[in-house]
Order: sequence, then C-alpha cells, then structure tokens
Amino acid sequence: MKYIALIAGLLLFSCQSQGNDKEAKTATQEINYQELDTATFAGGCFWCVEASFEQIQGVVEAVSGYAGGDKESADYGLVSSGRTAHAEAVQVYFDPSVIDYETLLEIFFTAHDPTQLNRQGPDVGSQYRSEIFYHNEEQKQLAEAKMKELAPDFSNPIVTKMSKLDGFFMAEEYHQDYEEKHPNNGYIVNVSRPKIEKVAKKFKDRLKKN
Repeated sequence: MKYIALIAGLLLFSCQSQGNDKEAKTATQEINYQELDTATFAGGCFWCVEASFEQIQGVVEAVSGYAGGDKESADYGLVSSGRTAHAEAVQVYFDPSVIDYETLLEIFFTAHDPTQLNRQGPDVGSQYRSEIFYHNEEQKQLAEAKMKELAPDFSNPIVTKMSKLDGFFMAEEYHQDYEEKHPNNGYIVNVSRPKIEKVAKKFKDRLKKN
C-alpha cells in the first residue's frame, strides 16, 4: 500500500500528468531571430528548464519542444509515452553580446541534476534525460570542457548526453510559458519553482529587471 501511495504521489506532481492532450496543438514552427544565437538543452520537464532560462538577461526567448527524434512523432502524447527517441527540450534564443554560451551551460547544469539517468525527480523515462544538443563544433567543445570543469561539483558522475542537433520541434501551445501561466499548479510549486529559484539565487546578477 505504501508503494502504491508513493506512485500516486509522484504522478500527482509529475510533468506528464499535467499536460492536456485534448487542447489544440499549434503547427510545428521555427522561430528565426536573425541576430541571435541559439542553444538547445534537455534537462527533464521542459517547463522547468524554459522558465529557468527566461528569467536571465540576454535570453530573448526560450521555447519548449522536442529534440532527438523525428518530426512525425514530435507530439506530446507520443513523446510522453517514452517510446520515441525525443527528449523534452528547450531552445534558447540569446543575444551573444549580453550572455555567452558558457554561461548558458552553467545555468543548464544548475537548473537540473545532470547525474540522474533518464529521469529528473518524479519524471521518469528517456524523454526526461539530460542532453546537450549542440549546433556546431564550437558549442560541442565548450560543452565538453564545461562538463569536465563542473564534474568535481557533483558527488556522482555527470551522465549528460551530447548530440548534434538534427531538428527541434516546437511543443504544443499550452506548454509554452507554462510556469508563467500556471504559477499555482501543484507541479510548478513543488518541482519547477525550487529549480527556478536555485538558478535565480546563483545568477542573481544576471536576472532581468522587472
């Protein structure tokens, strides 16, 4: 009975249980900001990662979506089953004159636990894996160097994967800015908010001015 109660509690506050697949899905689209640079990260539920980055100066937009799989199966109902190759990911559009990729990497490794394999807290499955989708060779080299630099900060080995980005597919509209739209949601309060606040505390000098 205790095991059943534990599972029920995890589902109550899991990223997967909060989505509504009956809501209308927007067409997959690419956001093109000509003068900005782009980074793509996966670190568990995309609501947490998106909101962690959007509070940072120099981040113009953070978009929730899917990476690591094909366009045809880039659908929340399929991805959340864990049977596609996708990870819930966030595409970060940033101004390189304000913030650099190395700082984004530091934020990424603060916003989630890179030592957990195929899970983040209550969210379990390969779709919640830790992964850096690099856009070019420079990003790959910077990410490899940053992982080596930060490895001593963690008691367990970093298991973050690294892959060349083949495609990013924007998630359904109701996933975008989820934390901002639903601040009192149980998952947001209990899972997302502590991660967002952890980033805000560490990078307090880089927060956007209200």
